Amino acid sequence: MKYKETLFLFTRSLWRKKGILAAIALSAIAVTTYSFYAATQQSQAIHGTRLAAFPVAVPTMAWGFAVDTLHVSEQEIQSGQSLSDILAAQGVGMTEMQILLENAAKVLDFKSIRAGKPLVMLSRDSTQSVDYIVYEPSPYAYYVFDLKTDKSVKRVEREVTRSVETASGIIEGSLWNAMVRRGYSYELTSKMEAALKWSVDFHHLQPDDEFRLVYEQDIIDGNPITVGNVLAAEYKTGDTTFYSFFFDNGDTQETGYYDLEGKPMNAGFLKAPVQYARISSHYSLKRFHPVLKYNRPHYGTDYAAPYGTPILAVGNGVVTHAERKGGNGNYVRIRHDKVYETQYLHMQGFAQGIRPGTQVKQGQVIGYVGSTGLATGPHVCFRFWKNGEQVNHLKLDLPPAQPLDSKLMPKFAAERDKYLPTLRALNPLPLQASIWDEGCEFVGPLCEPLVGVDNP
Repeated sequence: MKYKETLFLFTRSLWRKKGILAAIALSAIAVTTYSFYAATQQSQAIHGTRLAAFPVAVPTMAWGFAVDTLHVSEQEIQSGQSLSDILAAQGVGMTEMQILLENAAKVLDFKSIRAGKPLVMLSRDSTQSVDYIVYEPSPYAYYVFDLKTDKSVKRVEREVTRSVETASGIIEGSLWNAMVRRGYSYELTSKMEAALKWSVDFHHLQPDDEFRLVYEQDIIDGNPITVGNVLAAEYKTGDTTFYSFFFDNGDTQETGYYDLEGKPMNAGFLKAPVQYARISSHYSLKRFHPVLKYNRPHYGTDYAAPYGTPILAVGNGVVTHAERKGGNGNYVRIRHDKVYETQYLHMQGFAQGIRPGTQVKQGQVIGYVGSTGLATGPHVCFRFWKNGEQVNHLKLDLPPAQPLDSKLMPKFAAERDKYLPTLRALNPLPLQASIWDEGCEFVGPLCEPLVGVDNP
């Protein structure tokens, strides 16, 4: 019932019961009340309309500041520049600097400050000195230096959420091209190779090979930042399918990648001693030597890669040689057991601590690609011994690894079975030519120039 009707009925009732004077008095009160109510409603409507006509300015927040109200400038840390140099450049006196350095030492390792990282300068007035310096070494955390008030240095960690994502595709050329052209990151490509490198030779991929992935993605402020673990990977080539599942038992000896049956992927030997390289020369009993200019046996496999590319030990073992000798240049030789040895030639230099007697683990960096000795360009000549004879490692049928302990198999099986249906449900599609154009090499999640990638 409307307000006016209610008022009328109320007044008539009083008129009949209490008399004329009481009714008149109460009617006056009711009319006054209604007038106030109506005026209030009208005022709210008018002011509401006026307020709605003015947009509400939402401040832009960054590093805990409303940066719209501050003068913001940015510069990069220069090579050889110390924290003291940075503070002195902002006019910080010696007494204040000492306080800032002492406070900074509580939350920041000065040795971690790297040239090229950005520094953000914040000031309340562009004509005055800087009030705050923000150092952001990574997307996960930043440091705020208060130069004006309490000379504090605070480390602030950003909130990170982790999602589980999927990826899939078909190989048209290389793994890198297949993944990056679909908008997947270089980091994800590298981690996929790390998950499957013990079973898949990524230097001999075939067109129409398929890959499927389940992986972790770290997200900050709604933006994908870094890739966590590849939780499950599948690679299909011809009629053969390889699987790799990440299993964390809380024990460094058992945390890693395992196949469908729970056999560790990292047992045995890596397929190659360098990542992201190409085979420039195969094992051959009769090869024309590019330097000596005559035919001679080539008992190794050459992997061409840029100068300085890390060279990895393909298996656990002990270094027996780390020296420079003749046509081999700088080389390392590793004994893995009573049967197998490997050798890595033409190194630019050895990794720190690599010397005869050093114990090395599979995947450990032992040196860097170079062209020392008889070499025409940067590469590593990889040689493989079995029972004292050099053999073609690409044709070896190496013994299988032992599976997880039976007590751990139920836990592993639960992890495997959690991701296996997701892998099998993925439907990799070929790269469509329609997603390419001249202005942006990839129209999709990553519309950025692709360095070293040719248009199809």
